[in-house]
Amino acid sequence: FFFLMIRRPPRSTQGVSSAASDVYKRQVSTQSTWGLIFCKGMSQKKYEQYYVEEVLPKDHFLFASESVGEGHPDKLCDQISDAVLDACLRQDPEAKVGCEATAKGNLFFTLGEITLKGSIDYPTIVKEAVKNAGFIGKEKGLDYRTIDVKSVVEQQEPEIANAVHVKKSIEEQGAGDQGLMFGYATNEWDKETLMPLTHYLASQLCERLSICRNEKILAWLRPDCKSQVTIEYKKDGGKITPLRVHNVVISTQHDPEIDIEVLRSEVKEKVIKHVIPAKYLDARTVFLVNPSKSFVIGGPVADAGLTGRKIIVDTYGGWAPHGGGAFSGKDPSKVDRSAAYYSRYVAKSLVHNGLCDRVLVQVSYAIGLADPLSIYVDSYGTVKEGLTDEDLMKIVKKNFNFRPGEMIKELQLKRPIYQKTAAFGHFGRKLPEFTWEFPKENLQKQSNEFSHKYLSLIHISEPTRPLYISYAVFCLKKKKTKQT
Repeated sequence: FFFLMIRRPPRSTQGVSSAASDVYKRQVSTQSTWGLIFCKGMSQKKYEQYYVEEVLPKDHFLFASESVGEGHPDKLCDQISDAVLDACLRQDPEAKVGCEATAKGNLFFTLGEITLKGSIDYPTIVKEAVKNAGFIGKEKGLDYRTIDVKSVVEQQEPEIANAVHVKKSIEEQGAGDQGLMFGYATNEWDKETLMPLTHYLASQLCERLSICRNEKILAWLRPDCKSQVTIEYKKDGGKITPLRVHNVVISTQHDPEIDIEVLRSEVKEKVIKHVIPAKYLDARTVFLVNPSKSFVIGGPVADAGLTGRKIIVDTYGGWAPHGGGAFSGKDPSKVDRSAAYYSRYVAKSLVHNGLCDRVLVQVSYAIGLADPLSIYVDSYGTVKEGLTDEDLMKIVKKNFNFRPGEMIKELQLKRPIYQKTAAFGHFGRKLPEFTWEFPKENLQKQSNEFSHKYLSLIHISEPTRPLYISYAVFCLKKKKTKQT
């Protein structure tokens, strides 16, 4: 289908279609400037007539998030990369791994730089990951037993190792690369997941499709799928509240024999209504299931896949910025991954402790340096009464340590836990292995700014460290707090 966005005219509706004119007239007395018309050609009978979007009340808005299933070609490559990472960490928790995967048709590649004590069997690992994703035979579109696996993997460059971790204690370990990472949390609908509802539901829909396929509730499903959920929100200052699900889109791969109307009905009843709470569905909610009708060929047979192309699916569904660095295939010395997990941990802890309703945390690094270059906290104006975002920053510095080695130690990130993260989201899933989803309790709310600055001096790892420390001790003795 196609749609036409039309804007309220400044004065007249002369020269426009009657349908558009009707929408214009509805909008003249409102503050909303946009109407939406879904035109003829939409795939489902219910929507073959013009569908006109209702004008939203003031301070209401629509927001959409999407997710993809484990059989999506890009997500399949994410799972392969993290399967390789887990295999390395099982042999050597200190392994340094940067592994990409790409796939098209029957051909799979693993590419990257890996340094570990031991060796791994790449073809076996790749085939097992493809099998776990559901491609178990030609009847599912791809047979893991017959795929061709090629690997181009070398050792990590010594220059990087020397800058980051060689001859350094865990406290002094530097960032594996420069970059910026974000964490986000919101209590807009619950106090456990603290995730945006649009993204949480989109992820849950794909996971439910996987369950229905594996447990043969809907035996005709195949592994590739996508979901998208749009919700109407109300905004009050920086606080947002989800009101209703506006529309749901699901495109799922399937066996050729299934009738399209049966597919749509079954997915609506056993997937959508199973996942989305009834209070968010109403008579106006639009369900678009397989709008393209046939979706028999999927996975890497239909489209090429590549690690790291679903970074918004992996995080917050568009609600938070993204630094651009993907997660999968990277060991925790890469702050693209560890600092993103830790920032989520920090954000979730702030909301969990009632210090704000929603919050964004950003951190940035330079390669080889342990201390972050910057930390930023934004509560969108939802900070607890009596506090400010500056107070939140002090609380963060008092309770959390963003040095790479400390983050890895606190969240236990050297365990082989990563393949589970590579499908259905890295955040908002309270699995025992996902330590970043268990917020820190009872945060100390009074920041000792003097102590923080003094510790920062001691952390200086340059040859001039003794001079800094000597001067700090001198200032301590003289009680020159500002100089210290």
